[in-house]
Amino acid sequence: MNAEWMSDARKIPDEVMNYIRRIAVSAIEEKGFSPELVAKLFGIDRTSIYDWLRKYRHKGEVALDTGKAPGADWVITPKIDQWLKETILNTTPADHGYDTVLWTLEIIVNLLKERFNLWVSDATVRIHLHHLGLSCQKPCYQALEQDQERVKNFVNKEFKDIQKLAQELGADIAFEDESWVQGNTRSGRTWGLVGQSPPVKVCDDRGGFHVLSMVTATGELIFEVTTEKLVSEVFTRFLEHALSGRTRPLIVVTDNGSFHTSNAVKKFIADHQQKIRLFFFPPHSPKLNPDEQVWNEIKNRQLEKQPIKNRVDFEHRVCSALVKLKVFKERIMVHRGLLWNQSHLSEAI
Repeated sequence: MNAEWMSDARKIPDEVMNYIRRIAVSAIEEKGFSPELVAKLFGIDRTSIYDWLRKYRHKGEVALDTGKAPGADWVITPKIDQWLKETILNTTPADHGYDTVLWTLEIIVNLLKERFNLWVSDATVRIHLHHLGLSCQKPCYQALEQDQERVKNFVNKEFKDIQKLAQELGADIAFEDESWVQGNTRSGRTWGLVGQSPPVKVCDDRGGFHVLSMVTATGELIFEVTTEKLVSEVFTRFLEHALSGRTRPLIVVTDNGSFHTSNAVKKFIADHQQKIRLFFFPPHSPKLNPDEQVWNEIKNRQLEKQPIKNRVDFEHRVCSALVKLKVFKERIMVHRGLLWNQSHLSEAI
């Protein structure tokens, strides 16, 4: 037999060893076999047999069980734990002189050395971070230019006023956004031989399309696909398209793009004031906009994994994906990222 455990008892599971020790000791103490013979039969070193006998004679049968290593005492105290959690949650490494805003185990280990003269391993720090309810994950980036007070004011006051106006006018609220959808952007994984990247032939055309879209509280999706540069005329045309056939007024909330705030757009809104009103999110606050989830659905869940053949095929797939999303409103309702009441709006900040 070539099994490793035949020549190295350390490979034998603890539970099995507990039985072997008992059988060996019983053979000596109760049946009169010599320790040398038992050691030879079990393939165990003779000193181990004598050690088992000594433990059994001093502490009884329970002493024959495999003992668990006690492990080292915690060297990071509760006070250090508190500092560690507050530091990670409320600061970045840049605040401590490092040229990065992302925490790494190496940086945390170095900070513990500098501040507490504490030398610990990456593994120890990782254990403590998990113990503190922290995990390593993709960050949610926020623009430095974002004014948190304006965001809070929008959430707590402006949006409530918009909701109130919608009730007074009997209007629908819609959130609008635009995105550039490119044909050679791809994501996802596939199966292949270990050590060999699986080849997949794809179109390398860097062309794409501008997509304008807006979503309403009922999950309605309105969109337009164009190769034109996004300017005031394109935006007002899209607003006209959104108003077409609509029986209720429309309140549109969008970002502060230059063509959203142009004089041409202001004139269009003034000329159609009974049908449409326009409001704006605080600058640099894309995560407040539920329409952002349209791009997540279209790009990451559909287009980036599809076999795009050429530009014409890509345009067809873009429109098909949007039509599909328009039909299945529950997808918009699930993925819109921000519900329409104020409490959920607060969660998006």
